[in-house]
Order: sequence, then structure tokens, then C-alpha cells
Amino acid sequence: PHTDMADFREVFARAKHIAIITGAGVSAESGVPTFRGAGGFWRKWQAQELATPGAFARNPSRVWEFYHYRREVMLSKHPNPAHIAIAECEKRLSKQGRSVVVITQNIDELHRKAGTKHLLEIHGSLFKTRCTNCGNVAENYKSPICPALAGKGAPDPETEDAAIPVEALPQCEEDGCNGLLRPHVVWFGETLDPDILTAVEKELEICDLCLVVGTSSVVYPAAMFAPQVSARGVPVAEFNMEATPATNRFRFHFQGPCGTTLPPALARHETEIIS
Repeated sequence: PHTDMADFREVFARAKHIAIITGAGVSAESGVPTFRGAGGFWRKWQAQELATPGAFARNPSRVWEFYHYRREVMLSKHPNPAHIAIAECEKRLSKQGRSVVVITQNIDELHRKAGTKHLLEIHGSLFKTRCTNCGNVAENYKSPICPALAGKGAPDPETEDAAIPVEALPQCEEDGCNGLLRPHVVWFGETLDPDILTAVEKELEICDLCLVVGTSSVVYPAAMFAPQVSARGVPVAEFNMEATPATNRFRFHFQGPCGTTLPPALARHETEIIS
């Protein structure tokens, strides 16, 4: 792949429908723990051991402690220059009749905080809950999410489980339901929401430029999105700390922190007409 920013900027200046696929790397510079790689432990568990339907069925208290910890961490984090560059690009291009869509694997809502409007969160959100009884999905920014979780969720390996009884964990507030709530995120072993997947496929079919930002290109099905776009001849630009298994399929590769590489890539091009 090319590493020439001027070449990329020429393609960017002509693009009418830009799809930006983002992963954990775009949030790493905001201080968000990625839970992949060597340091990806909470207490003595890796995320993959807690983020499953089976783990929740066996020990909903422990899984809620883990997600409560992540929610509390995220409430203190802010978008970084990469999130902001994407949001500003979307706003600017929309005035020119051009579109930007962000398809993210992240559940941290930092794109939303930065001002991105056209956002498809394929793995859900830390700040939404879903009732295990009635299925209702609701936004939830409470801190703590329920009184029993106040002060709980410390990641230190020596911490004892809080062992909160199910009836004291987050409960559905729909009339007369009181079902146990779970985080509205896609866990390992679960399938993506078919409606969101359909929306993603439509965007990928019309895009004439695709950016892959801060994603390892190993988590499926998201790992296939950009290669599919590339296979039909659409330019794909990868912005990442290192090469990935998909790098050689793409037209451009820009190595380094997304907060450094992305803002100049998405800044106003001199040929843009600003009304």
C-alpha cells in the first residue's frame, strides 16, 4: 500500500460517500483500556471470559461489576483529536452534499461525544441496557447504574467478588417488568443485530472511499468490511499503529497514532467549496 498523504488527499477531495470503520485503536489515545493483548485483564479474568452469555448466566454480579467499572472509567474519558477530526469532517462535508458514516466496533460512545451524527455502533454501547425479560433497550448514563454497584468493580486482582444478589442488580423500569438488565453489547458467541448489519452493508455498497482506523482487522465480521470494499475497486486507507492481516489488500497505509495521522488526512482540502 501507498504511504503518500498527498495521493490520499486527492482521493479524499473527490469522495462523495466516505465510510470510516473504527476500532479500539481510535480510543486508545483517550486512555480507554482495550482489553486485547497482554494487559487485557480485569482482576484475574480476560474480557473474553466475562463478556459472554454463559458468564452472565453463571455470575451476573461479577459481569455487572466488570461493566460498571468500564462505564465509570468511560465517564471520565474524552474524545481525542482522531474522534474530533472525524466529527468535524462529517459536519463540513454534509454542507457540501457529501456524506460520512462511522461504523464502529467501539462501545465507548466517544464518537457520539465528539459530535458524530451518522454512527453505526455494531457492538452496542456501554451506556445502553437491554432487559433479559422483555427485551427493552434503554439509554442509561446513571453513575452508579444501581445503588448496590456503588464503589464496586475495582480491577485489582486481589479484589473479592461483591456477590450482589440478582434482585439488587440493575432492573428493568418498564411497567411491572422488573427483569434483570444486561449491558446492550454484543458478547462473544452472539451475533450482530441484523438491522445494523443491513445498514452497514448499504453504506459499504455506496461508499467511494473507506477508512479503517485503529482496528486490528481480526474481529469478525467487521474484519471483512474493508476487504469487501477494496475487492470492488474502492480505495481503502488504513490508519493504525502497525500493519494488520488486511494491510496488503488496501491502497493506503498510514502508520502511527490515529490522533496524529487522521487530522491532516481529513482536514479541509484546498479544492473544497465552502459555502
